[in-house]
Amino acid sequence: MCGIFGYIGDKKTAPSIVLKGLKTLEYRGYDSWGVAVVPEKKTTEKVIVVKKKAGKIGNADVVDMPEGSLAFGHTRWATHGGVTDKNAHPHLDCTKTIAVIHNGIVENYEKLKTKLEGLGHRFVSETDTEVIAHLVEEYLKKYSVLPRDAAPAFSKAVQATFQELEGLNAIIVINTAAEEMVAARNGSPLVAGFGHGENYLASDPAALLPHTKQVHFLEDDEMVIVSKGGIHIFNAHTGQRVRPRKQLLTWTAEETEKGKFPYFMLKEIHEQAGLLSEIASESPEQSILIARELKKAPRVYMVGAGTSAHAARAASYFFSLIAGKLVNYGVASEFDHRLSVIPKDGALMALSQSGETMDLLEVVKKAKEKNIKIFSLVNVVGSTLWRMSDEHLAIGAGPEKGVASTKSFITKIAHLLLIAYAMTDKVKEGQKNLIKAAKSTKIVTSKAHTHAIMALAKKLKDEQHLYIIGHGLSYCAALESALKIKEISYIHAEGIPAGELKHGTLALVTKGTVCVVFAPRDEHYQSTMANAMEMKARGGYIIGISDKNEEIFDEFLQVPDAGIATIIPNIIVAQMLAYYLTIERGFDPDMPRNLAKSVTVK
Repeated sequence: MCGIFGYIGDKKTAPSIVLKGLKTLEYRGYDSWGVAVVPEKKTTEKVIVVKKKAGKIGNADVVDMPEGSLAFGHTRWATHGGVTDKNAHPHLDCTKTIAVIHNGIVENYEKLKTKLEGLGHRFVSETDTEVIAHLVEEYLKKYSVLPRDAAPAFSKAVQATFQELEGLNAIIVINTAAEEMVAARNGSPLVAGFGHGENYLASDPAALLPHTKQVHFLEDDEMVIVSKGGIHIFNAHTGQRVRPRKQLLTWTAEETEKGKFPYFMLKEIHEQAGLLSEIASESPEQSILIARELKKAPRVYMVGAGTSAHAARAASYFFSLIAGKLVNYGVASEFDHRLSVIPKDGALMALSQSGETMDLLEVVKKAKEKNIKIFSLVNVVGSTLWRMSDEHLAIGAGPEKGVASTKSFITKIAHLLLIAYAMTDKVKEGQKNLIKAAKSTKIVTSKAHTHAIMALAKKLKDEQHLYIIGHGLSYCAALESALKIKEISYIHAEGIPAGELKHGTLALVTKGTVCVVFAPRDEHYQSTMANAMEMKARGGYIIGISDKNEEIFDEFLQVPDAGIATIIPNIIVAQMLAYYLTIERGFDPDMPRNLAKSVTVK
């Protein structure tokens, strides 16, 4: 869940390079940050210099840190220990010549800490991470050799330390004797970047784009030694050399910038119309290939986490309505019980923006152990999910830096719609519907429509609760819309199947209760209107999202009809409402409290 960035090269401004790298990772969410550098000046008491703080980076700088060509940094979400300066990463050993940054949870840290304290080590933080620094220190004593052989001893000490850690972890370690970063991963993502006379490590490939596009995604139980002269990869257990799998990133550095927009989320909302047009016009070969495979499978299961789980639910409607294919969908963290009933000739499709969501990867790993074929829709090409899949499709959303998913959700929906049509050899019809959705999206994100949404946000900014209803695909839209409003504006929002109102939720509707109604012109239109009337009769304040204004609507946001793809512009309207509610309430839509972009721990 945390951000990692490391640099080694010819430049003496490594701390500044690292701090800039951390700023590109702020969107992942964090509550503290820190940078460590090996000072360039040689002294008899050379120690690693660390600057770390609780809170956001903001306008902080590292001008007070010494020059150096080897540095790394970290943005932390607290797991073990509170949000304090001492608990922020990096962490040092007793000699202050070894520094560690770490993503994940060391499950056996209490046992390791007790052992290390018995050996005389003194801890200054409450974190599980600090045991790693002291453990490397202890192993370095064991492997200590002549100074000219310090590097091999250091990497061996890191390797032995990593082997002692229980749980899913990614670690990077530096020391003052070896001009290198040594890292290893099991679970949490790490990416090595190849430069010219300089090399990098990061937790997210997007952070490397200003520096290089050639990367190696570390597999589980791989160890990497990164020096100025090169990147060497090994098996973290056997020590056997691994050939780098160099991959070229297709994103551009410009795509990771906000440009003219005040926040990434707004930029990403406005990119969606163009992305839909691109998907509609691209060759659908991969969609057709996946459709053929899914058509052959007697059972298809679809799984995701958070927003991706809502996309999986929507896909189940697409597949049944368009292709007549029953799809079982589920939330990754609750999917274990289904794995036992998936037949070997079944298919599992996993949906993810990052391709690193831990709950999802555990489901995929267990499915692979049963020889179940894995398909994936993923945004980050080369990610763990991408590499684990038998067939994969890049959703092509580009870098998404707002924590609240927008364009990656919409592009998943678009590709799933095409796959459903491809299963009936009607992919061109799917493309036509996406073109309609793109045109509708352009209209709902136009200035006139934006002003209407902004005005509505002003009216609703002090509300504590709102309810969102819909039938069929519009229920999926209601769930996703409620999630967007909750996660960034902190207003309690609940997505409800319109037909379920009488089974409990109507008890909460009183005079002035805000009720959002998705009412596309589909087969559910009349029943949706009847359900909206039930809320209206009890005093509900009805906000209609439809292509037609109805008398029962107190507020109306028009969405031009796009057939079965109307779910797309409907959700985009809700994304915009969530965004402007957040702005009106004085919060940051890009970095909501307590949340991270990629959940890489359980």
